[in-house]
Amino acid sequence: MVSVLGAVRRGALGMLLLAAALPAFAVKPAHYVLGDVSARTPGKVEPGLLLMGGGDRNFEAMRWFMKKAGNGHIVVLRASQAGEIGEEFFNEVGGIASVETYVFSDRESASDPAVLRSLKRADGIFLAGGDQSRYVRYWRGTPVGAALDAHVRAGKPLGGTSAGLAMQGEYLYGAMDGGSVISPHALADPLGPDNTIETDFLQLALLKGVITDTHFSERNRLGRLIAFVAKAESLAGRPILGLGVDEDAAVAVEGDGTARVYATAPGAGATVVKGGFAQKQVEDEPMNLDRVDTVIAGVDSVLHLPSGRVDNPAAERRYAVRNGVLVAMDSPVLVIHGGAGVERAGMTPADEAAARTALEAALRAGHAQLKAGKPALEAVTAAITVLEDAPQFNAGRGAVFTHDGRNELDSSIMDGATGKAGAVAGVHRVKNPITLARAVMDRSRHVMMVGGGAEAFAKEQGIALVDPSYFRTEKRWQQLQNALKEEQQAQASHTPQDLPGKAYFGTVGALALDAKGQLAAGTSTGGMTNKRYGRVGDSPIIGAGTWADDRCAFSGTGWGEYYIRAAAAHEVCARVRLAGQSLARAADSVINRDIPKAGGDGGAIALGADGSMAFPFNTEGMYRGWIGADGVPHVAIYKEDPLPAR
Repeated sequence: MVSVLGAVRRGALGMLLLAAALPAFAVKPAHYVLGDVSARTPGKVEPGLLLMGGGDRNFEAMRWFMKKAGNGHIVVLRASQAGEIGEEFFNEVGGIASVETYVFSDRESASDPAVLRSLKRADGIFLAGGDQSRYVRYWRGTPVGAALDAHVRAGKPLGGTSAGLAMQGEYLYGAMDGGSVISPHALADPLGPDNTIETDFLQLALLKGVITDTHFSERNRLGRLIAFVAKAESLAGRPILGLGVDEDAAVAVEGDGTARVYATAPGAGATVVKGGFAQKQVEDEPMNLDRVDTVIAGVDSVLHLPSGRVDNPAAERRYAVRNGVLVAMDSPVLVIHGGAGVERAGMTPADEAAARTALEAALRAGHAQLKAGKPALEAVTAAITVLEDAPQFNAGRGAVFTHDGRNELDSSIMDGATGKAGAVAGVHRVKNPITLARAVMDRSRHVMMVGGGAEAFAKEQGIALVDPSYFRTEKRWQQLQNALKEEQQAQASHTPQDLPGKAYFGTVGALALDAKGQLAAGTSTGGMTNKRYGRVGDSPIIGAGTWADDRCAFSGTGWGEYYIRAAAAHEVCARVRLAGQSLARAADSVINRDIPKAGGDGGAIALGADGSMAFPFNTEGMYRGWIGADGVPHVAIYKEDPLPAR
């Protein structure tokens, strides 16, 4: 028995040695076919490039591509998944004779005769999304790469989405380290090893001197595209153009280089980063650039490639990069909130109109400071002062009452450029607490002052003090009376009391980005209706209700205890700085996921140094608005209210 087993083992070993001595045979790529590949192409085949930003269902753009292919035969190439995209093309986009999909798993398959025959007869070739490093490894310098170039030279259309778009420029981000570099990390070392810029893949005349990026605005990729351009220029020794396409957009390029944008969401488009950067970058050092010019092509624009000229641009924006931080220049913006927890049932048309008027007045007051060239701190102070004076909000004159029938006011302010901050809590006679918080920051060695001490400091500094009766409004007084009754009923029935939104919402806040690209944040509140024992919420606590640094500013409104526990303001900005998350994603994750999961609710505003804005909230409404360089205020109250994007 032993000898038989030994013979079997020796035979198996011999087969293994024989196999090792034989040439390797590539595994053929998976192949999926829909339609009749032998049918006549019904239309005329014309040149064109389709650059899709990675989103699904952009059927209008796809139909443009199919028409360029004469509604004939499409070949899809990919290096992951299966034939799903071919099924979408054939069954949902429709209007084509056939679609073949090849899924590669190695480089050897790029020499497969069947693949090459399909590519040669294809009317249109489409590069699907996936891991772009695989495309570089599998296709660069192979017959497939040569076939793609030959296809375009023959006047046939080539398209791609996500990674399939990223591969089409003369220079490309290869993600060769197995990751996907994010904007903060790319800007921290643009010439470093993580920024893997490749070339010699495709030779497309309309994308010569161009490097592309996808999922652009959705994934906060402007910073990394600027880094891509910088490294590509260091390799090329000449100017390179960056082209970033939003996830909900596609750029359809005609044979003569003129291109239009197809979008499936409002505001989606393509961003052109003009290269030829004046300052050379140094490896292992963060990027510094005095000027980066960008142009956004929208659905009404005409983009010309490879020059990058845009007719009728949707916007033109100038940026700088300071020590690795992307900053919007000459593009001031002010963002405000007047509190989350707005309940439609408690609002009359007159209430809504008054709130909108007050929000617009606050925006105009802050904008006047920005227009005059004043720093962001001045705009924040001016806007919050107006909101504190307006009785519609739970701050200043409209503050809610404590259990003892008093108004206790809290406020804070922070300068993103210097990291300095000031805050006050539990004051009763300061007309505009934001001005006292500002004085604490500017005229003392402290960050926070409370109660009588804060008011003594206010008197020393000439900050306006008023009789406590100034803050009384009948609406807030009645809210206290109702809260006291509900508290008594709950105690009598031995049941827990549910706090209505109006008990702890209504805080006001403002964020500003000035013309020099510097940020500031401020928050002011009357606290919580029926609060006791000198309770202080998140609004005056730096890092909980207010935060500003060199790339992110935040002001919160909601159930303060939960914002304190989450360090909500700092957490949002930390995710932007350290994790490279987009401002919108970071704010939404903290406000609409983390805080509700812990048992709280509310809202916030957030503003990035790059000019991005976010307005997350999880209540029926939140007073909110913004104003840009044009001086036109935009305000909203309820979730369904439109608020134009910047």
